[in-house]
Amino acid sequence: MVSRPASNTPLGTPAITLAPRTLRFGYVPLTDAAPLLVADALGLFANAGVRVALSREAAWAAVRDKLAFGALDAAHLLGPVAIALAAGAGGFRRSLTVTAGLARNGNTITLSHALASQIGAFEAPLEPSLFAAALHRRAEDGLPPPTLAVVFPHSSHNYLLRHWLAAGGLDPDHDVRLVVVPPPQMARALAEGAIEGFCAGEPWGSQAIAAGAGRFALASGDIWPDHPEKVLAFGEAAAQRDRDAMIAATAAVIEAARWLDEPANRNAAVALLQERAFPGLAPATIAAALAGTVAAAPGGAPRRLAAPMRFAAASCPRAEEAGWWFDAMRRWGHLGPEASRHAALAPWRADLWHAAAARLDPPPFIGRAATSPPQPTFQEPDA
Repeated sequence: MVSRPASNTPLGTPAITLAPRTLRFGYVPLTDAAPLLVADALGLFANAGVRVALSREAAWAAVRDKLAFGALDAAHLLGPVAIALAAGAGGFRRSLTVTAGLARNGNTITLSHALASQIGAFEAPLEPSLFAAALHRRAEDGLPPPTLAVVFPHSSHNYLLRHWLAAGGLDPDHDVRLVVVPPPQMARALAEGAIEGFCAGEPWGSQAIAAGAGRFALASGDIWPDHPEKVLAFGEAAAQRDRDAMIAATAAVIEAARWLDEPANRNAAVALLQERAFPGLAPATIAAALAGTVAAAPGGAPRRLAAPMRFAAASCPRAEEAGWWFDAMRRWGHLGPEASRHAALAPWRADLWHAAAARLDPPPFIGRAATSPPQPTFQEPDA
């Protein structure tokens, strides 16, 4: 807007006061995008003094590219993508700034009924040795490896699934066929037989199970209890240009995470997520992850997870936890031996999180301040 000229301002040259810049935040429709959606819907961004416009994105590749090239200022992002960009995987390097974690746990592995029947009777969480035995029988019968989907090559889903497969003695690059499918398309791909199983964030596993298209096998929290999930990542230009706005937006996301963890807010959170992210899903399917369950199969009861999704406890970004993704990426050849661990984990900025948290009253409880959840160890030497 145009302000009144000061006394020393030449006539005809009004002083200009620039309106706050609107930051564009991307997200993929998943339950762990909830902190961004809540911060927007409840006016927490505005209360923190920052203007944010949310952009729904169809796939992780779009989020990565738009964030890397400045079409997005920040995003709900897969942690391993930030590592890949910082390490220059594939010859493409970008420096992101991770100011917060968005959730812990929250992914499920769902199998087609046909593949589940080949395994035989089992109780969730499915043991990797049982799955491996079924695949060996398939191979002996001359059947091809099953096709399993993950949401992106550089994703927690890919690396946790690979870890679980390797724990059963399988080679993820030869004993199964791993493909990429965007999260919202997983249930349909399973129902149509294009894939035989998938690992994706909720509510897409619950959607497939509730629709009768698949069977719950295990959760990612069964592989690594309380593992970190998505992060809030800012692009290089936005981090350099709008540092105060970045901290303010992070404060709003921290406050949203606290709100989400309050049981009294669960029904409101489900309604908000249905309106903003999942208009075609039943409230019970959306509510499952917030309640720490997986939606029920037709005629069944919801299953409680040993490691449910949590928001506030994920909020402070921890480089030591992200280091497991770095090691897994090295193990499976997604990063070369020349990749610098220090450079790859540099985006994780707990100091900026603390600066944001200091703006809140009362200050947030820092979940797992002293220790991070124990990380699973590799069963085989790194390749």
